[in-house]
Amino acid sequence: MTITFNNLLPFPLEEYPHGNESVWKNNFELHLPKKIVLNASSGKGKSTFVNMIYGLRKDYSGELLIDGKNIADFTLDDWIELRKEKMSIVFQDLQLFPELTVFENLQLKNELKQHKTDEEMFEMLELLGIGDKKNQLCKNLSLGQQQRVAIIRALLQPFELLLMDEPFSHLDEQNASIALNLISKETDANQGGFILTTLGSYHGFQYEQELNL
Repeated sequence: MTITFNNLLPFPLEEYPHGNESVWKNNFELHLPKKIVLNASSGKGKSTFVNMIYGLRKDYSGELLIDGKNIADFTLDDWIELRKEKMSIVFQDLQLFPELTVFENLQLKNELKQHKTDEEMFEMLELLGIGDKKNQLCKNLSLGQQQRVAIIRALLQPFELLLMDEPFSHLDEQNASIALNLISKETDANQGGFILTTLGSYHGFQYEQELNL
């Protein structure tokens, strides 16, 4: 997958200065598979960047192309196919179904492609230390536990690109490291790459490219 940025700039950030190293107002390409970190302080547009690639924001000037096709021309069917086959995401606000159990949240995602077995999903829960939360409602989990569920859910489909918006903000170093190892393993198994946004902590991860805002 190739993502091309042509002078891209979100309207809310038009009045801010942007340097030569910024992803905004510059021309460059990202070539996947690659493990990419986007490091910036709060309010600089990390979530905007992720949501634009995922097609959730259209309030920008310039162009964003995926495999040579301008996303402004994508149909709903184009986005459905892309999000089912090539692109997965961990939202910053997680977007779990609070009234469903942990395992019901995972099963809903997995039913789209039958990417994993129930046993494999439970093994992921156990690995991330929340196997005992399988039948609890997501609304009753801590934020850190919810983040781990959201991470697992994003891995329950094939992908060329995994987008993750501050996925470890409520995890300690040990749990973040365990989650990163799982993410890296599944990314490699899919022969894909990821873009991970962070406020500055890399949790010991060896990334291949860093982006700046």
